[in-house]
Amino acid sequence: MSACEQSLTTTPKRNEAAAAAPAPSLPELPPQDLGQPRSSDHWLLKRLQAGLGYPAVELVIRDGARVSPSVPPVARVTFASRRTLLWILLDPQMRFGDAYSDGEATVDGDLVRFLETIYRAGRRAPAHPSALKRLGGVLHRPQANTLAGSRDNIHHHYNIGNEFYTLWLGDTMAYTCAYYPTPEATLDKAQIAKMDHVCRKLRLVSGESVVEAGCGWGTLALHMARRYGVRVRAFNISHEQVSYARARAAREGLSDRVEYVEDDYRNISGQYDAFVSVGMLEHVGVKNYTALGHIAQRCLAGRGRGLIHSIGRNQPAPLHPWIERRIFPGGCAPSLGQMTQIFEPWDLSVLDVENLRLHYAQTLRHWLALYESASERIRGMFDEKFLRMWRLYLAGSVAAFTTGSLQLFQVLFAPGESNDVPLTRAHLYAR
Repeated sequence: MSACEQSLTTTPKRNEAAAAAPAPSLPELPPQDLGQPRSSDHWLLKRLQAGLGYPAVELVIRDGARVSPSVPPVARVTFASRRTLLWILLDPQMRFGDAYSDGEATVDGDLVRFLETIYRAGRRAPAHPSALKRLGGVLHRPQANTLAGSRDNIHHHYNIGNEFYTLWLGDTMAYTCAYYPTPEATLDKAQIAKMDHVCRKLRLVSGESVVEAGCGWGTLALHMARRYGVRVRAFNISHEQVSYARARAAREGLSDRVEYVEDDYRNISGQYDAFVSVGMLEHVGVKNYTALGHIAQRCLAGRGRGLIHSIGRNQPAPLHPWIERRIFPGGCAPSLGQMTQIFEPWDLSVLDVENLRLHYAQTLRHWLALYESASERIRGMFDEKFLRMWRLYLAGSVAAFTTGSLQLFQVLFAPGESNDVPLTRAHLYAR
C-alpha cells in the first residue's frame, strides 16, 4: 500500500467510465513573479519533480513558485510553504502523507488518478536511492510482530471503534478483497461471492471442522457454518472484533457452531479438516511464516485442505513507511517467494494460486465511495486530520492495485502426502 482534494476537498468516487475519461481542466492560477526570492523555491520544486520521475502533475508553493509537466497535468499539488516542501524533500515517503493529513499539502483533481500517476512515474525515478532515502529506510523500520507487538499493532488499526468500520465496509463487515463475478456486482454481493469462492476451494462438507486464523468481524466463519454446515473455531486478538462477532453469532443462532477465540494464532491447537486465513498474513511478518506453516501442518495432521488469502507483491519489499507507521503498524505484503516459507519446511503442497488484484481495486473503490458518503460523520467522530489520513490510505490502496504495486494472492494447499485433492478446477465454478 502507499499513499490529496478538489480545491480543499476532493471527491474520489469513480467508476470505470470515469477512469477512462480525460482529466478535467484545473483552475487557472494567477501569473507568477519568480524574482530572486522565489528562484530557490522553483529549484526545490524541480528537485521534487525529478525525484518523482517527472509525473504529469503540477507542483505549486502556495502564493509562490510552480513547475508544470510537459503534458497536460492530471492534478495539482499545492504545498502550504517552503518549509512544507523542504520536509517532504527530506523524507518524501513519510512526509507527504503527513503533510496531506495536516492540510499542508492539498491536491486539485481526482485523488486516485493523481496517485496512480505518481506510482507509475515513480518507476522512472532514479534507480539508486539517495543517501537521504537510505537514511529513511533505516529510520522507518517496521513494528515487530511478537506476541505483545502483534496485539499492540492490531489494537492500533482495528480497535478504533466498530462504528467507524460499519460506515464504509458494507453489510457484510468483511475487510478483505471481494470477488466480483460480474463487473456490475455490488460490494455486498461480491463479498458473499468471495466467501463462496473460498469455501469451494476448500471443498467444505457439512459436519467438517474448520479453524480460522484471524477472523475480522466474524463474517466468513458465520458464512461457512450457515451455508456449508461446518463447525468453526476462529482466532483473533482484537477484543472489539471478537465481541462484535460473538454478538452477531448469538443473534443469528450460530453460537453452537462457531466459537470465537480471543487469542493469537500462535496458540491454535487441535486438528481440523480445513485451515483458512483470509487477510491475516499481512500482520504476521515474514520472520513468523515458518511458525505459521507449522501450525497449519499440525492442524491438518496429514489430511485436509488449507487456504491463505493475502495482499502481496511481485518482489519482496517493505510496506510503504507511511502506511506502516500511520495505518498498519507491523504490516507486510509478501511476494509469492516469501509465502513459500510457510509451506516448504513442512511439506505442504501448493495446489492452486490465484491473483485477485483487480478485484481488490474494485473493492477499494466501493469502500472509498462509502467512506466519502460518510465523511461528515467520520469527521465528527474523529477530526479533519483523521478523515484526510484514511482518505489517502484508501485512495492510495486503489492506486497501488491498479498500477500493479500490490497483488492479492489466494494460495490453496494440502499436506504433501494427501491424495484428497481435486483433479480439475471444475468445483470452483459449480453453483
